This record gives sequence, C-alpha cells and structure tokens, in this order.
Amino acid sequence: MTSVELVRVEAVAYRVPIEKPIKVAFGAFRDRPFVLVRVVDKSGAEGFGEAWCNWPSVGAEHRARLVVDLGERLIGRRFGSPTDLFDTLSRDLETLVLQTGEVGPIAQAVSGIDIAVNDLVARRQDLPLYRALGGAPVDSVPVYATGIDPDEPEQVAVEQRLRGHRAFKLKTGFGHDLDVRNLRAMREALGPGATIMTDANQGLRPDAALAFVRAIDGLDLAWLEEPLRVDAPAADWRTLARASTTPLAGGENLRGGELDAACRDDVLRFIQPDATKWGGVSGTIRVARAAVAHGKAYCPHVFGGGVNAIASLHLLAAAGGGGTLEYDWRPNPARECVVSDLLRVEDGRVAVPSAPGLGIAPDLAALDRYRTWPQRPA
Repeated sequence: MTSVELVRVEAVAYRVPIEKPIKVAFGAFRDRPFVLVRVVDKSGAEGFGEAWCNWPSVGAEHRARLVVDLGERLIGRRFGSPTDLFDTLSRDLETLVLQTGEVGPIAQAVSGIDIAVNDLVARRQDLPLYRALGGAPVDSVPVYATGIDPDEPEQVAVEQRLRGHRAFKLKTGFGHDLDVRNLRAMREALGPGATIMTDANQGLRPDAALAFVRAIDGLDLAWLEEPLRVDAPAADWRTLARASTTPLAGGENLRGGELDAACRDDVLRFIQPDATKWGGVSGTIRVARAAVAHGKAYCPHVFGGGVNAIASLHLLAAAGGGGTLEYDWRPNPARECVVSDLLRVEDGRVAVPSAPGLGIAPDLAALDRYRTWPQRPA
C-alpha cells in the first residue's frame, strides 16, 4: 500500500499582502508567499505539499515552476514508498545541483513533492500521517508563539498569552542593548513561569554572541537559536556552547549530513529542521528520530503556509521526545485557507489531526485570489 506511481505533479504560487513588514535580523518580509504542491497517482488519490519560498522576493514563483519541472521526471515511474521516491529523486538531481548551484531551491522543490506524496500514501492507508509514520496515538502537542519582533515584544507576548500560548520566541540580532532590553521586558511581563526562547537568525559575530549569552544569563531562557552563522567554525560554536547557560538551538539552515552531525554532537540541544526547506517528511522524520535517540529535542522550524504547519505537527507527533511546534501567530489568510480550524491553541497546545493523511482540505477557490503563478486568466 505504500508504493507510488504518479500521473500528475502540480504547483501554484500565492502571495498575501501584509500591512506591516515582518522583521528578522537579515531583512524584512513584505508579503507572505506560499507554494502549494498537489500530486495525483494512477488511482486518482491526491496529496498536498508545500515548498519553502520565503526568500528572495521572487522565491515563490521560482519554486513553483521548479516543482513542476522536477515533477515531470516522476510521471509514470513506480516507487516502493515515499522514502524510495525521495531518496531516488535526490540522487537523480545531484548533477543538476552541481550544474545550477541551486542546492536550496532544488531541495525545497523536492521537499514539497515529498510532503505531498506522504500525504497521498497516508490517505490511501486511511491513517493520519503521524500514525502512517509509526507514531503512537497522541491527542495534542505543545506549541510556542514565534516571530515576535523587536517592537514592544512584551505587549505582543502578553496578547498571545491571552490567546492560549504559554511559550514565546523573540527575534533578536537588532543590537545588543535592544535585544537584552527586550528579553528582560518579556520576562518581567510574563513572569517566571513562562517559557521564553530567542532567535538571532545567524546575526551575531562570535565576540558579540559571547557578550550576549553573558548578558542573558539568569533570564532562564529555554534556548538561543542560531546565534552564529551556521557555517561558522565548529570551534566557535563549541566555545559559545560551553560559555552559555542558555541551551543552543538550530537546524533550519542545515541539510542531510549536517543535520546528522548536529544530532550526534554536543553543541545543539534542540534540533530544528524545516520540512519544506530540506527533507520533506521522509528526510525529516529520520533526523527527528535521530535527535530524540541522542537525547535531544526535535522542534520543527515552521514559517510559511498551512501545509508546513500541519506536516510539522504530524512529524513532531510521530517523533515524540518532548519537542515543541513553532506556531506563527500572525494572521495569514492563505494559511487559514489550508488549516481551517485545525490549529486552535488551548493552554499552549494544539490537537493532532485524526483524519487521513495531513487531515487538510485546502480551500482552493478561496486561495485563488492570492495566486501569482500560473497567472489567472485576464
């Protein structure tokens, strides 16, 4: 029941306008892009996926076209399982990656296809995706409100607590004094019982990172995410990990063997791959289980559309190990067209869908107003 023979691979790019840019250390998001992937097999069964496309500004349309192009290689071929398809397609594309230098976009397109194929197969098995992956029955998983930017973050955090959140992540990397001020203000506003994390988005040099971890000592933060460039020397990461009383986290900008190494070493305590950026479901579940086996927490990175959020929820439920799901609290109509009421937060948790596959039924008609590729008829 796990074999796959596709007859169609489709992708559509959407963009949702936003009034206020979303700030991170490396720039600002001025709209909310989303690439929805749909696959159909010879029996007529379908599945949905998502390819990462947040950056650059042309990313969504590029990824959507790439999904369709790469998908043509799969039509009419038979694969023994979604994992077989993921591994085979990844190997088949190694030369193309070298030819184009587009390691990221190609990995993201493959990820979107893989998520859709896993959704399709789980639907055929009449199982929720996390159960099709071998996960034990679970009702809900913990979440944290992510992407709180440097403008009055304590106010935003308090508002999100009123909406059911119990854990909160602040974006840092905007200057030492402002970052420290914001974290102290959040701790004061939320009190000692709240879980607070921070994400520097690779924004600190080694000396600044050392100064930062000393300044936040005593704030009892759950983790410090990506303080350094992911390609910084291993010695710099180890020095920072030894100096910091705040555990380090990362993984959204790692791939394959890099994630395997992160699971084994003693630098990162929280492993955070993004299933739409590399690995899809097939690659990510292997990393997630390796992280848990090595005594670390798998905490999926999520910042995109609704498919990523739901797929990551299933991956967390399947992997176990006490991790937490990243939850984008900002309104996003395109995401809501996918998730409907599936991501209601109650006392810091969201329910795990029980319907087959991802458990979603995207409202394609409602999404269409945001479509940018293929272009809508005039």
